[in-house]
Amino acid sequence: MHHRSRSCKLLGVAIAAVLGLGLGIPSALAAPAADTDPVPGLVAGSDTDAPQLVTGLAERASGATPGEAARAHLAAHRDRYRVDPAQLVESGTERAADGRRTVRFAQRHGGLPVFGSTYLVHLVGEGDGQRVESVGGKYFTGLTAPTAQSVPDEVLRRLALGAVEDPAAREGATAEDRGLVVLPGGAGRLARHFTVRGTGAAAGAPKAREVFVDATAGGVALSYEVRAPSPSGMPGASPAAGAVGAAGAVEPATGTAPDAFGRPAPVNIGRLPDGSYQLTDLTRPAVITTYDAQGGEEMDYSGGLPDGARPAASPSPDFPASTGTSGATDAHLNAAAVDDFYRTRLGRAGIDGKNGPITSVVNVTSFGAPLDNAYWDGRKMIYGGGSGTYHPFSAARDVAGHEMTHGVVEHTAGLVYAGQSGALDEALADYFGNAIEVTSRGIPMTDPRAALLGESLCRTGTPESCAFRRLDDHRTTVADYIGAPAGVDNGGVHLNSTIVGGALWDIRRTLDPLTADRLVHRALAEYLTPLDGFVDARNAVLAAGRALGLDRAQLRAVAGAFDAHGIKEGWQRRIGLDSRPLLRELTTESIAPDAAAGRWVAATAGKGNKGSLAVYAGAVAGSAEPTRLSPEDGRSHGWPATDGTSAAWVAMGPWGTEVFARPLDGGPARSVHSVANQYLSDVRISGGDVAFLAGDYTAVSTGPVLSRDGAPAVAIPLPDGHSASDLALKDGLLAWTESWSSGERTVSAPTVYSIAAGRVVAQYPAGDAADTSATRAGATRLAGGRLLWVETPEDPARGSSIRSGALDGSGTTVVLAGGTAEPRRITSLTATDRAVTFGYAGGRVGGGMKNTDLPKLWQLPLAGGTPERVSCNRGGQYAPVADRGTRVLWLDATAGRTDLVVRERAAGTC
Repeated sequence: MHHRSRSCKLLGVAIAAVLGLGLGIPSALAAPAADTDPVPGLVAGSDTDAPQLVTGLAERASGATPGEAARAHLAAHRDRYRVDPAQLVESGTERAADGRRTVRFAQRHGGLPVFGSTYLVHLVGEGDGQRVESVGGKYFTGLTAPTAQSVPDEVLRRLALGAVEDPAAREGATAEDRGLVVLPGGAGRLARHFTVRGTGAAAGAPKAREVFVDATAGGVALSYEVRAPSPSGMPGASPAAGAVGAAGAVEPATGTAPDAFGRPAPVNIGRLPDGSYQLTDLTRPAVITTYDAQGGEEMDYSGGLPDGARPAASPSPDFPASTGTSGATDAHLNAAAVDDFYRTRLGRAGIDGKNGPITSVVNVTSFGAPLDNAYWDGRKMIYGGGSGTYHPFSAARDVAGHEMTHGVVEHTAGLVYAGQSGALDEALADYFGNAIEVTSRGIPMTDPRAALLGESLCRTGTPESCAFRRLDDHRTTVADYIGAPAGVDNGGVHLNSTIVGGALWDIRRTLDPLTADRLVHRALAEYLTPLDGFVDARNAVLAAGRALGLDRAQLRAVAGAFDAHGIKEGWQRRIGLDSRPLLRELTTESIAPDAAAGRWVAATAGKGNKGSLAVYAGAVAGSAEPTRLSPEDGRSHGWPATDGTSAAWVAMGPWGTEVFARPLDGGPARSVHSVANQYLSDVRISGGDVAFLAGDYTAVSTGPVLSRDGAPAVAIPLPDGHSASDLALKDGLLAWTESWSSGERTVSAPTVYSIAAGRVVAQYPAGDAADTSATRAGATRLAGGRLLWVETPEDPARGSSIRSGALDGSGTTVVLAGGTAEPRRITSLTATDRAVTFGYAGGRVGGGMKNTDLPKLWQLPLAGGTPERVSCNRGGQYAPVADRGTRVLWLDATAGRTDLVVRERAAGTC
């Protein structure tokens, strides 16, 4: 399936943005020795004192209900679990077909929910004979974050809306307030949760995003696109809506309907009192209803059903050909196949585990264009009606099973759709989607097409070329994990899914398929929790295997499958890098570092007061521990800059925003500027001068502010209606990109300001003078006695260019030409007196995305030339900063985390 790009970043938690067909299995990843127990008895938690998993228990539990028994067990063994039962709220009990119960607890801190925290207790037996078999999950100890919001609601809402970067997607956007939460990691972080929805028609634009804004300091702490919009408060599909038509109650009936390929198929339908029929299956506990949108907009159906919507209908029990060409027949039959698989094979009461209705809507479009996609929107299935390239997306049973399994995941583990947990969500959907297809159609596991997903959707081409993914691609963590940044595929949810999905599929090919299906479902329903990653999945499946009674040989086969795909503790440390790490595991990738004269500064959140962002400094050469520059005062300190001798940064807190400066080698931090009602950013420092941008929270424009040699900061006036961005400061010169409206056009102009003269000395409006709205300028930099910037045409078929201008405004030169031959969309720029380094992604996010499509860094001489790759690291490379000569530092996501790394010179050709 095609899915929209999604992104996520959670500070201090291992769902940070994380990510080729390697066939070999490294010798170090061989199966465990024969005398070792493949099921761990104890797995320590990460960033917490509470264990992730404790197995092999057989301890009596007393209580009138499973919840009471589970809570009493945790209270009686506080020294073992380090869990405070007073912070736990029971969120449900899952009862398996064999009577086993899994009690789920959600953690609270000061009465507020802790994002992603779920702790599980597994019980077997009944009454006085019940006992605890295993315990585990995510519970975060040491949380000290405040629980009182200090930033005004409207400021937080504005910041949430600003998280949607695409103007088209942001157009008409709304932000639904979901309340306060505590983001885990270190001491925690208080945030207000918003669901932001946009209605822009930009191709591939996100329509919904979960945004968490720091409620004590401002700033977006976490943001990711959701799998599909599911607005609350909209009328939802219900059994009554599907089973009752305008003429009254519906009665069960049978009929025939053609599928998408014109083949007749028997269908369970409903008969209305007026003698007409509709696609409603009343023969099972979970009522199945199928609607035909007849080309209607998907936004009209996302989350609920528009007024007047009725199931696909026919005057007779033999449905017309349009029922097949719309995809309605296949959607109806596939919903039944999915329900049968989960119900009869796994003992699950439908998708939600409560016999809830299964509703599908087919033949939808997106802003008038064909929708080549399918997704579970949180309540029902949405299918595109196909195009000249694809059949209706409901025609593929593995796709239908995949998407409806996302619904099962939501009602069980609730995996956060980002990074490793999101890739695990996709892997489970791939596994069960294919398992449903091969089981219901009688396809043997040895069939080469059994491992293909979506292979039947294309109107032309081979199944192999059509498939969106394949579960036999033999990918491993060490050889193939793609370290995508948070803004790409939600940190690699599709890019990395087959690493885990392949391991699960190998288990199905090794064990009896029924045993494998029950094993994976038990792991999903009873052991996985929202923030779990790849190694957590391994431990969950093995623990589920022990609970199912698998023998030692079977458990070793399961462990061997995960080993073969490199899914074992410490795999991130085995990924090869050609860069040198300076600071590992930064908790944010949205704040760029800075460097000069062999010194660097960066912002990350530690375990200090309230877990707030802090500014650290270090030397590029040597191995000394970084030094914390910012005070531990509960505020967020970030957006740092350095000239190699001193550093400056912004502090945000409940009483306002402040700019600080401090010598790198010691000495007190001094306040440069403090304000209560402005947003300060883009700090720069050069000698005794400190500059930054300032703008009101409610304003759309910002302007430069300058402090000279410790004097009070003074705003540099801009013409009315003008705004500045991309600030640079060096050798007595300020530079920025100045923007303003001229009629219906937007002008953006790289600008140079002489501090000594107190005036603008150079300005270069971007693009053709006759049509300046067609090209935007940005990433303004000062280097080599020149002004540099990036120009990007609004036409995506035309690439970005890098230009250089004289500091007196006398003219420009082209450092790197744009054009259509290689339409780069440059996303970052930095430079020294010798070299220019820029970043760009080579392709688009989608089903066939490759490593080369992720942001990579390139370097060329300041005067121009042929670009060379800075690093051959295969993950995302972003926020580059030049130090001196050809040395570049950047934030690198290759190892499944965000590291600050450095290279002395370009790697050349990779």
